[in-house]
Amino acid sequence: MSNDQDTPTEDEMTAEAVESPTPPQADTAPEAEEVDEQADTFPRSYVESLRQENGKYRQRAQRADELAHRLHRALVEADGRLHDASDLEFADEHLDDAEALTAAVDALLAAKPHLSARRPTGDIGQGAATTAGDVDLLGMLRG
Repeated sequence: MSNDQDTPTEDEMTAEAVESPTPPQADTAPEAEEVDEQADTFPRSYVESLRQENGKYRQRAQRADELAHRLHRALVEADGRLHDASDLEFADEHLDDAEALTAAVDALLAAKPHLSARRPTGDIGQGAATTAGDVDLLGMLRG
């Protein structure tokens, strides 16, 4: 008992379709579809105005995203613990909650301490020296 004997082959199905064609649909069905298509269409000017309005909203949203990223960068720079503010990935919760931003910077510095800001302190041999005082060349030559 195989399933091949129970199911008709493609040749048998095509032969049956040729012998008994399906009756045509009622003539009202295509007209109903055309009416539905026409009911869903809008005037071109209305569609263009909707697209322009949608475009304005997309531009505003993009501008808001850019400003949010700039604000995030400024907040990270104001924290001052990272050498480069772009090292901390953007997150919306950092904008609203200062503690979340601090925790994120702490976690990043714990995982990657080489990203911390480096500030030289003390006398590093550059700039104006305050301990130089007056140099007595004549006294050095005598000595």
